[in-house]
Amino acid sequence: MPNIKPISDLRNYSDVLHDVAVDAPVFLTKNGRGRYVILDMQDFEKTQATLRLMNELAKGRNLAKRKAG
Repeated sequence: MPNIKPISDLRNYSDVLHDVAVDAPVFLTKNGRGRYVILDMQDFEKTQATLRLMNELAKGRNLAKRKAG
């Protein structure tokens, strides 16, 4: 179950940060709508690596299309 908190809970930021864990981000809301996410550094790095990989795969796919066409 997602961990959702109002942004006003950041007044006690140590409590909010205590709830952040690997595969357990904390979602912060502002005026009842999702606004921010606090991730564990390991999750952030994994996400960045996935984005880099997907970008490289897209480049390769585009290159293959140009060579085939």
